[in-house]
Amino acid sequence: MRRGPGAALALELLRLCLAQANFAPHFFDNGVGSTNGNMALFSLPEDTPVGSHVYTLNGTDPEGDPVSYHISFDPSTRSVFSVDPNFGNITLVEELDREREDEIEAIISISDGVNLVAEKVTILVTDANDEAPSFIQEPYVVQVPEDIPAGSSIIKVHAVDKDTGSGGAVTYFLQNVQATKFALDRHSGVLRLRAGATLDYEKARAHFVTVVAKDGGGRLRGADVVFSATTTVTVNVEDVQDMAPIFVGIPYYGYVYEDTLPGSEVLMVVAMDGDRGKPNQILYSLLNGSDGDFEINETSGVISVMQSPAQLRREVYELHVQVTEVSSSGIPAAQAMVPVTIRIVDLNNHPPTFYGESGPQNRFELSMYEHPPQGEILRGLKITVNDSDQGANAKFNLRLVGPGGIFRVVPLTVLNEAQVTIIVENSAAIDFEKFKVLTFKLLAIELNTPEKFSSTADVVIQLLDTNDNVPKFTSHYYIARIPENAPGGSNVVAVTAVDPDTGPWGEVKYSIYGSGADPFLIHPSTGIIYTQPWASLDAEATARYNFYVKAEDMEGKYSLAEVFVTLLDVNDHYPQFGKSIQEKTMVLGTPVKIEATDQDAEEPNNLVDYSITHAEPANVFDIDAHTGEIRLKNSIRSLDALHNITPGGDFTWSLEVQAKDRGSPSFSTTALLKIDITDTEMLSRSPMATFLMQTKDNPMKAVGVLAGIMAIIVVITVLISTATFWRNKKSNKVLPVRRVLRKRPSPAPRAVRIEWLKFRRTKAAAKFVLREDPSNENCNNNSLGSTLPPKAPAPPPPPTMAPKMGTAPWTVPTVSGSLTPQQPQQSPKPKVGSPIQSALVSELRQKFEKKGVGNKAYF
Repeated sequence: MRRGPGAALALELLRLCLAQANFAPHFFDNGVGSTNGNMALFSLPEDTPVGSHVYTLNGTDPEGDPVSYHISFDPSTRSVFSVDPNFGNITLVEELDREREDEIEAIISISDGVNLVAEKVTILVTDANDEAPSFIQEPYVVQVPEDIPAGSSIIKVHAVDKDTGSGGAVTYFLQNVQATKFALDRHSGVLRLRAGATLDYEKARAHFVTVVAKDGGGRLRGADVVFSATTTVTVNVEDVQDMAPIFVGIPYYGYVYEDTLPGSEVLMVVAMDGDRGKPNQILYSLLNGSDGDFEINETSGVISVMQSPAQLRREVYELHVQVTEVSSSGIPAAQAMVPVTIRIVDLNNHPPTFYGESGPQNRFELSMYEHPPQGEILRGLKITVNDSDQGANAKFNLRLVGPGGIFRVVPLTVLNEAQVTIIVENSAAIDFEKFKVLTFKLLAIELNTPEKFSSTADVVIQLLDTNDNVPKFTSHYYIARIPENAPGGSNVVAVTAVDPDTGPWGEVKYSIYGSGADPFLIHPSTGIIYTQPWASLDAEATARYNFYVKAEDMEGKYSLAEVFVTLLDVNDHYPQFGKSIQEKTMVLGTPVKIEATDQDAEEPNNLVDYSITHAEPANVFDIDAHTGEIRLKNSIRSLDALHNITPGGDFTWSLEVQAKDRGSPSFSTTALLKIDITDTEMLSRSPMATFLMQTKDNPMKAVGVLAGIMAIIVVITVLISTATFWRNKKSNKVLPVRRVLRKRPSPAPRAVRIEWLKFRRTKAAAKFVLREDPSNENCNNNSLGSTLPPKAPAPPPPPTMAPKMGTAPWTVPTVSGSLTPQQPQQSPKPKVGSPIQSALVSELRQKFEKKGVGNKAYF
């Protein structure tokens, strides 16, 4: 079917209208429990934290255009939420409280920029356990009679909790169940008297019960919590008449004395209603036992004696007093009874009394020496004590009141009368130096009487002094310092000793003794130590003195102290140069040293400074002021430099040097010093010259070195000789140490050449030939005219041990034969007949035999 031009135009217009139409956006409805959409049926807990993201608005635009979200509230309400316009995120900005606002109305809207769609929503606020129970109708105070039955209701407490559900359900508890007489219904809050419990006004007039109200618990900010509250219930107990009268001050005892008048009060009985809340009136009466001798006041309870004590027929009365309560209506109520004992006694009207030799006395005096023997009785005191009463009234105690532990009194307990004895208990405490007078009180006090009558007497003891103290120095030692040039009779130090005794016993006499006391004296009375008139003190000889000082009383009791006297050095010595000062040798580049000593004892008096006082020329030498070293100036380094300025050109100098001490006033000494100057080249030419040059200033050094060398040579010689002797003794060889005189080979008449016999191991036998002569034993054939040597002494007896078989008998070793020197080959003429050699050989043999006799030998 062909359409006409009109139809085509209409279709085109319809298409353009549809293209220009814009549809409104809309929210998604995601149902209950969804966290995004249009907040339909949305609920929120009241404990949601502020700032939490609670929901997301979600919608769309049919054309797909971007949408924005908005939320608004009624101007009269709070703006609880805020929304992100782009993403629709809703945030809680105000704290929720279900108890104040359980629903929140808001208007949410969505817009695509052209169309705006708004919806009204209601947000439900759900409960959280954020409220604690709260008691109402406080305070809880109730009055309860003390005779209320057990289990009775007393009061009902009530607490409310604004929360819902378990958080709003309240239960009740007692805080301390074990210590209370009450019970509490946990659901109703009714307080009851616990079964088996009773209230007693006389024991407790009020009870304070602490009640705890607790909710059922619930969730709060993600945790299970339980809240509670407490209140105090005050239960005041009301008194009821349920107690008998009570007596106060029992038991009751009364006494009637011999001077009591009829009608006099003896004692009072006191009673009161046991129910103190509403007490009844009390009436008193006597039941029996009085026999008409006593009466009691009906209202006051005073018991009086109605007869004279002389008319009373018994010594002891046992009365019975009855009290009766009378109610406010005048009806007698509860009653009580109490026994009353009344004793008839003699009157205790005489206190203990002290007597002296002349009658009653309250002061006793005595003089005695200090430190009496332990246990001594003070016989100078004549004291008697008496109580005129009878029986128990006359029994009393004695004691001393005053410084304790010095004296004791005998007897301690007295009946009627006794002689008082005072005995020394502590002799050391009776010291005149501590107490000139000792004062005590002698006290007598009754034992078993109500009156406790007592009396006192003063005991005054005047102490007399004895010599019981040793003089004591104020210090164990005294230190003094005096100058050494102090003149004779100068005061050194004053010592003081004190003797506490009085009179002549307290006078102290001083004396000194000891090895160091010779230069000193002491005044016997004042204790001033001073120097002897002749004393000449010298700190260099003796710098310190030490001696003892003695303080002695008239009976020879004494004590000692030590005295130390130090002499203060005075500059009284000149410095002195040594003997080696006259001449010194100086090696070029090496200093020479001078030394002076000062005999003063202390510094700075014995410190010496050195100086050169005169030299020509003056610019050649320097001297160290402290050590005394003299050296050439640094500008002079060779002998050539000295040659032109040395007087005479011989390198010898004369200096005037001074040694000066540092004392005040100062002393000095001068000396002339000769210095020979040389150099190292001259010393290196000969060792001996070097040594002599070095020891030229000190000749004793050279002597010492030479003596040492000789001593070493002598020691070596002695060691060699001793070793050779013991070696030859062990080998039993004859090695004569003797010079042998021989003729000189020169033709000169009667000339003898002296040779020393040399001991050598290989040539000892070649020097002399030993020839035996059996016919002439123990004789020298070469000594024809000589006398026989003395015979050997008899051998000592053999040892006591058993002899061994085959042992040779003990004999004295002997030598026989001739001793001749070996002749050289070119001189065959024998020399046996020479008188010099014969005498030498004979002498050697005699010496050897003497040694053989003096020594023991075993073969």
